Amino acid sequence: MTFEAFQNYARLYVIGALELDEMEKFERAREQYGSAAGECLDECNRAHESLQLSLKSAEKARSIKTGLLSLVSRRNPALLRA
Repeated sequence: MTFEAFQNYARLYVIGALELDEMEKFERAREQYGSAAGECLDECNRAHESLQLSLKSAEKARSIKTGLLSLVSRRNPALLRA
């Protein structure tokens, strides 16, 4: 496996999307590329964590918005019809 292919597999690895046969190839390449593979995985993990954090924030914002709109509609339903 080329290092470029390893990088593509690493992106799938961090989200848990590799099949068993792909995982075996990935693990062999991970050993082959050593510290460069480790750095690549660290980068992919940071990107994945960042994405997860941004998604959680969006979910929380949506929840807050829904709650606020519900409160407003109970207090003054005419405001939401305008």
